[in-house]
Amino acid sequence: MPDTSQKTDKQSAGLKKWQRNTHEIIFKSDTPLGKLFDLLLIVIIVLSIITVMLESVNSINIKYGKSLRTAEWIFTLIFTIEYFARIASLKKSRYYIFSFYGLIDLFSILPTYLSFFFAGSQALIVIRIFRLLRIFRILKLVQFLGEANDLSKAVKASLPKVIVFIIAVICISTITGTFMYIIEGPVNGFKSIPVSIYWTIVTLTTVGYGDIAPQTPLGQTLATMLMILGYGIIAVPTGIVTAQLTKTRYEKKISQACPSCGKETLEEGVLYCNQCGYKF
Repeated sequence: MPDTSQKTDKQSAGLKKWQRNTHEIIFKSDTPLGKLFDLLLIVIIVLSIITVMLESVNSINIKYGKSLRTAEWIFTLIFTIEYFARIASLKKSRYYIFSFYGLIDLFSILPTYLSFFFAGSQALIVIRIFRLLRIFRILKLVQFLGEANDLSKAVKASLPKVIVFIIAVICISTITGTFMYIIEGPVNGFKSIPVSIYWTIVTLTTVGYGDIAPQTPLGQTLATMLMILGYGIIAVPTGIVTAQLTKTRYEKKISQACPSCGKETLEEGVLYCNQCGYKF
């Protein structure tokens, strides 16, 4: 009578081998199959985005709409299979599912299925363009990913200061908008305080749509001061983030993916994955 425990061990080993092979192809770009997989994936992503864009052109949609929708579904099925293959190849797949790339991969396939319930939602497929960020890993440009991570850390660290700054700008906009409503009034297009605040924000950010403009000398003087103030205000959040960025420690990265959770850029020389704790 065959030993059932040996069968179980063989099945388990076979499953782990399948997982290793799948992980090698999907998550690693330093192998021939991995590089080929990533390059084919990028081509399919670009083609799927072009398909959605062409479908939005009325003249093309009338003539080739059925073919474009068929292609769209084929691309979506390919991405769906790929998404679940990524999950199946990881021991701790939840880290990938809730990671940046995991969420992008999920959101890139949902719009097509949502089109059953919400017409036109397939246009959101352009989210797939974020998947092209993997090209940095494929072309061995991991240092650029490191730069992006440093910028992300700097923005997060600067967030409290930026929020305080935005609140101050809102206060200035509210006060100035109220003054403009009193000075100009509905006759000159400042029909209400919210409309005046809208004009203030448009002027302060130097956008200047021109749909509303002050007509009185006092209003024009206040607008001039607001325009000058706008140049200084634009520079403040940039300076806050830049100052924080200079404090950020740059870390060397290597192009490898954790076989447990799928994290793609890891610090050089580490023994454990800093996301799931997997030992290398």
